[in-house]
Amino acid sequence: MCKFNPGKQLGLSMLEVLISLLILVFGLLGMIGLQARAQLGTFESYQRGQALILAQDMVDRLLINRDAASCYVITTNTTSGTPYFGTSYTSTPACATAAGTADMQARAAADMLEWDGALKGAAEVSGGVQVGGLLGARGCISFDTTTNRYRIAVAWQGMASTVAPTAGDALATCGKDLYGAEAQRREVSVTLMIATLS
Repeated sequence: MCKFNPGKQLGLSMLEVLISLLILVFGLLGMIGLQARAQLGTFESYQRGQALILAQDMVDRLLINRDAASCYVITTNTTSGTPYFGTSYTSTPACATAAGTADMQARAAADMLEWDGALKGAAEVSGGVQVGGLLGARGCISFDTTTNRYRIAVAWQGMASTVAPTAGDALATCGKDLYGAEAQRREVSVTLMIATLS
């Protein structure tokens, strides 16, 4: 049989409760920080996915209108990645070469105009403002005469610093030096070679 001892403490003391609450608060703060990092990672992943879709869209347009492929080349300075479509592009695209027929050249001009709009977020509008694009999206299309390859690249503003795109690929210059630190710039690219069939 147990006897009640008034000198012996039963239950939890206030100090034990406070320490438990402190541990719980630190755990919850850690979870909040983890959630914020996860949201940032999800947004970065979404941006990369959108950029890949935009790059593939232009590849498809080039393949469909292959006889006028040279009309699509806008990026003539591959060192600085200029000129480009998208953010701050204000010209009206037009075919500057005599490739293909007049209809093919008109199709190329329309494709470039649509791609420029897609880079600027024309697919989604809220309150009269285009909001469906990447952050500061720019699209570059260049042609390398020595390898006979087209390079379609999409660059955008990243949310956190990582590594400059040129660290892994010296040709990754689309939108170079236009996003502050180069570690903030992101770029995806697709290389395309169009065969000459006879």
